[in-house]
Amino acid sequence: MKEFKFLGASLLLVTMANAQDANEAKKAIDAEQYQKAKTTLKSLISSAPDEGKNYFLLGDIYLTQTEQDSAALYFNKGKAVKNNADYNNIGLGQIDLNAGNAAGAQAKFDAVEKELKKKDVEQLIYIGRAFIYAEKPDYKKAVATLNKAVAKDAKNAQAFLYLGEAYYRDRDQNNAYKNYRTASELDPSLLRAQLQLGVITKNTGAAFPEAVKFFEGIVAKSPNYGPVYRELAETYYKWGNVDYAKKPEYNAKALEFYRKYMSLTDYSLNSRMRYADFLLLTGDYKALETEAKAMQQMDKVNPRILRYLAYSSYENGNYEASVTAMKEFIAKVEPKRVIARDYLYLGLAKLATTVGKDDKGNSIITNQASFDEAIADIKKAAETDIDITAEFNEIGKKLFTQKLYGPAAVVFEVATTNPNNKNAFYDNFYLAYSIYYGHVNKSDADKKLNGEQLKKADAALNKVIELSPDAQDAFLFKARINKNLQTNEGYAEMAKSYDSYITIVTGKGAAETAKPAVSKNLLEAYSDAGAYYVVTDKAKAKDYFTKALAIAPTDSYVKGELAKLK
Repeated sequence: MKEFKFLGASLLLVTMANAQDANEAKKAIDAEQYQKAKTTLKSLISSAPDEGKNYFLLGDIYLTQTEQDSAALYFNKGKAVKNNADYNNIGLGQIDLNAGNAAGAQAKFDAVEKELKKKDVEQLIYIGRAFIYAEKPDYKKAVATLNKAVAKDAKNAQAFLYLGEAYYRDRDQNNAYKNYRTASELDPSLLRAQLQLGVITKNTGAAFPEAVKFFEGIVAKSPNYGPVYRELAETYYKWGNVDYAKKPEYNAKALEFYRKYMSLTDYSLNSRMRYADFLLLTGDYKALETEAKAMQQMDKVNPRILRYLAYSSYENGNYEASVTAMKEFIAKVEPKRVIARDYLYLGLAKLATTVGKDDKGNSIITNQASFDEAIADIKKAAETDIDITAEFNEIGKKLFTQKLYGPAAVVFEVATTNPNNKNAFYDNFYLAYSIYYGHVNKSDADKKLNGEQLKKADAALNKVIELSPDAQDAFLFKARINKNLQTNEGYAEMAKSYDSYITIVTGKGAAETAKPAVSKNLLEAYSDAGAYYVVTDKAKAKDYFTKALAIAPTDSYVKGELAKLK
């Protein structure tokens, strides 16, 4: 009997120790110390293999880190053990949701709910979380499930925390704030609820100073709570995007806080990937390339590292390395994991490796097959997500300043296919601009084959003029482009466009026409249009040549044409 009592006491102590260690693991998970939590849970599984909740918590970490196969492995092991096996069906239900199998998920959740006792609440909270964090979330079902938990236990802070999360992700900020606040009041030690109150403040009307003050309050109470430093980092990053004068200062602070966040979580591969995400966000490509190479030494299998390497290598001018990394990434991942930006970087890196210079310094295509592939990749990016074309303007202008007019034209042409393009005016103008400068730098033989591109440029300028009828440079380049068509229709359109340019510019008065660049363009307009009108309207030709002579009294061509008209 004494031995039995001793054994019973030992079992009780083991159970208490297991619960205590599981709570420590939960705290580590909330603090985003995933490696620490994994180590704790694996130890618990080893010492108490019949406790199903530990398998579930471990699997849930792997789900958070998008390692679904590992998650499923632990959930399946956990559902076969003696105690609390039902939690693992919740995890498997979330995997069903990820796969789009809502009916299968609901069947698993219903089975768990059917076996709940009167005071069981935690399972409902985890079902609610599954609806929130699934790849295909259902926030309405999350709210309904979590309200069941609240009905059972109106003082459960975790239930209110995840109600707040469901509302927050469903963009109902008022209900989110209310539930986060209730969770914080019920359990003042629940730092996640306090943190999310600050997040809502950060996202409300660019209230960055208030958010910083809020997060600093959490730091003062809990200086070792890592996630608050991540939020400080993201707040300063966003603040810098609004206050451009302080962007360098705020970006530096953001990176400093993110490094602090890293130091308080762990330097596992997953946490380093989160850091890499932030380096990508802040545009610190030198640091990102270094970090990607370091991660590659830790894990040569994870394809996400290749994405970081491809992006950063391109931005740092290592184009061949970028192409190699991105090709390997796309080959390794499921097609649904390949995003528009992946195709864009692949296309841009290929462009950079297939464009060279001739002996006159003009841009030339050195590998036509790769160049054609690059164009296809850029188009694939737009097909995958048309909204990415909003970024094409900056990319195209960068190529244009490098005198890579052909590639720039490709980028701008794809951008103009977006019916909701906010940069439509500039993208169409630069499309025409790029085609024109690409044309004038071609050989005479190649110019003769470039008529379709010139027509494309003319159409783009028609769109510019439609958007802004007084855009004088649009008429100027429309005239130049049509002149280069070297057709009767082209010359007629040239003269008409020069007429419009002259009308707009002279209508602005002497201050405009006195500008050196404008004066030079007016001389061109009067001279070239005058040459056309010599045949069709001699009086207008004479008027234009007279005005041209007033701008350039020594111009021998103008003087000669006027002499012929007398």
